[in-house]
Amino acid sequence: MSTSAIAATGLRKSYGDKVVLDGVDLVVPEGTVFSLLGPNGAGKTTAVKILSTLVSPGAGSGPISVGGHDLLTAPQSVRSAIGVTGQFSAVDGLITGEENMLLMADLHHLSRREGRRVAAELLERFDLVEAAKKPASTYSGGMKRRLDIAMTLVGGPRIIFLDEPTTGLDPRSRHTMWQIIRRLVSDGVTVFLTTQYLEEADELADRIAVLHGGRIAAEGTAEELKRIVPGGHVRLRFTDPAAYRRATAALGGAARDDESLTLRVPSDGSQRELRAVLDRLDGAGIEADELTVHTPDLDDVFFALTGGVGVPRPTQSNDTKESVR
Repeated sequence: MSTSAIAATGLRKSYGDKVVLDGVDLVVPEGTVFSLLGPNGAGKTTAVKILSTLVSPGAGSGPISVGGHDLLTAPQSVRSAIGVTGQFSAVDGLITGEENMLLMADLHHLSRREGRRVAAELLERFDLVEAAKKPASTYSGGMKRRLDIAMTLVGGPRIIFLDEPTTGLDPRSRHTMWQIIRRLVSDGVTVFLTTQYLEEADELADRIAVLHGGRIAAEGTAEELKRIVPGGHVRLRFTDPAAYRRATAALGGAARDDESLTLRVPSDGSQRELRAVLDRLDGAGIEADELTVHTPDLDDVFFALTGGVGVPRPTQSNDTKESVR
């Protein structure tokens, strides 16, 4: 099993009478993407601030290890192992992209030569060479976010906290950011990601935790989380009324729509259950004209666990259609 890049037990934090984190346990293996989801105000940013040494954990918190270092007794060692990209850009718009990078190199105490080498490599890696000599205030939102992450990487961190890194970006810039995150992980970097975009967590995360009411409401892979929500089904559509009637008899218990000649068979979307439905149709000598598999998505999971507070539903469907003619 992978070594844990981050391990926290019983993480707590309160501000006055308001409990933000109420005994949160987190384990993030090295070289993976861990995504923390939750409604606005759920405590995602507070968790990031604690784990990145920006805020002290609350009384009663258990041991916390980041990068193999104890958060309380070796905070400077933790800082040397991590990089943080917050919700709001740390880019200085009054200076150029290159100057922003060199400033970070100075803060990391790199020599002038080494700082220029690292800055040049990262500017090229993030496709910012042409804009490097221009003031950062002239950059688009996506370019500023890329520069922000490039600045985070100057010190060579092995753990990166990305707190809602794609908020406000257009779809193209968001997908570019996803590619960057995937490349980081392929290089062995661990990414702790908070996001308001459920599709983002589905695309990127190896494991996902849903934070609600100061506690972890559920945790697992995207597929594991989707299985906790009922409602998955296989939808079969027919154009031949006779075939529809035979299928209705063969698939006892299926929900019927006699007007549209469709059947809905409860299913968890697994290959095993889909094969069972098709085998029953084959056994009766029946072919459906259209087959649609619907499995609950992370939107369904999020709304089931949190009541849907704070995150809008996207418009895309999670249905998959296949012709079985």
